[in-house]
Amino acid sequence: MRIRQYVYFALDSETVPAADISGVLASEPGRFTVRASRRSEPPIPIQHSWQVRCDEPGLTIDEQIERVLGRVRPLVEPIVALIETTDVTARLQIVRDFNARNGEDEVLDEIVTPDGEILTKLPGQHQLLGWGLEPADLAFLVRIGASLDCDEYGS
Repeated sequence: MRIRQYVYFALDSETVPAADISGVLASEPGRFTVRASRRSEPPIPIQHSWQVRCDEPGLTIDEQIERVLGRVRPLVEPIVALIETTDVTARLQIVRDFNARNGEDEVLDEIVTPDGEILTKLPGQHQLLGWGLEPADLAFLVRIGASLDCDEYGS
């Protein structure tokens, strides 16, 4: 199995452009979308979006989440202000594609424990499977009223 995965944090709005969000946050996004930039009626994309993304290979979802939230956690106060005074919403997005052509192969190397025991890894235990959120990450997402959206695809 080959897995491709990434995580991004988004601030989305039908009325507030990403450039205005950047101004309030005093921080530039890694990516952004412009409402109706591909089609005006009906609008595609349906919202403006200011995004911080991590798609670095070899990292688990947990590690990607930490990279993304590490960048946006210091912006908590202006994020809360935007959400409370505009139609901006926050979202943590997790995307995984199983059997992706450009994904990472499963590593079947033996593992040596601290006491010297050799463990044989069985197929089907891909190193990128599984993930969790730390209490501090959950508290941050709750504080800003963020949703958590997890998409998983089998190619």
